[in-house]
Amino acid sequence: MWAGTLYALAAGLMWGLVFVGPLLLPEYPAALQSVARYLAFGLIALPLAWLDRRALRQLRRADWIEALKLAAIGNLLYYLCLASAIQRAGGPLPTMLIGTLPVVIAISANLRNARRDGKLPWKRLAPSLALIALGIAFVNQVELQALRQEADADLRRYAVGALLALGAVACWTWYPLRNADWLRAHPDRSPRTWATAQGVATLPLAFVGYAALWGGMAATGSAFPMPAGPRPEVFLGLMAIIGLFASWLGTLCWNEASQRLPTALAGQLIVFETLAALAYAFILRGQMPQPLTLAGIACLMVGVLRAVRVKPEPLPAAAA
Repeated sequence: MWAGTLYALAAGLMWGLVFVGPLLLPEYPAALQSVARYLAFGLIALPLAWLDRRALRQLRRADWIEALKLAAIGNLLYYLCLASAIQRAGGPLPTMLIGTLPVVIAISANLRNARRDGKLPWKRLAPSLALIALGIAFVNQVELQALRQEADADLRRYAVGALLALGAVACWTWYPLRNADWLRAHPDRSPRTWATAQGVATLPLAFVGYAALWGGMAATGSAFPMPAGPRPEVFLGLMAIIGLFASWLGTLCWNEASQRLPTALAGQLIVFETLAALAYAFILRGQMPQPLTLAGIACLMVGVLRAVRVKPEPLPAAAA
């Protein structure tokens, strides 16, 4: 249980990096950041795939199709929605909407996977979920107050950003449930191999997406300098860092956690990503969080610690 929690913490710290890219590269299209990040992920996965080629050969056609689905929805589509949301609504609002994932995934998994994982009792789970939701509400309240004080705030743009963030929530509610299904159904397979397989599956999708985006910009006469934009050193370096740490290594740590923890509990531990993203955002701002923000972070942490103590109960034989 605690090893799985530590793996989830490591994944959250690295996944928080994905919220930094759109803030550091506001002039780069979100679609370009999405395909470039996963192009880097796929290229990083290639030498790892060679080292792990024996295990990868054991994957069947159905396994590769599943990896392709996970790559398309949990990687490319998710980050496209997230990067677009951050560029339109800024960092905090999408971060807080993504922060609802622990609640959404825990509820979805408790309804969906009770037969496999056991049922987390709602009465014992409710206080943890309530604390997590309260923490998110506290932090969101601070950000909304700051938004109202901006005279030139484009509310329509923020609304579109919020909708895109909700799209990212939908993608990443689906991804961990399906990813955990495969991992729990294949306990003999290495989480490292499965992370590498997803990277290999992502590469052709990202390559086609990059080529299509480049061709589309050329056809429409876009002034954006392809292939690497106006700041190629920063862009390529940042995409490589995010591709390595947030994509491959983060996925590896998450896979390790998913094999050790019930899906409903693992879903709550995605809160670590929210905490990391908030910390990185405040570091970029050069500001200390306000007291209400700190209270919200405390609620999130206490909610997670309470959730770790909740043990799943097997369903009665008749119900199972």
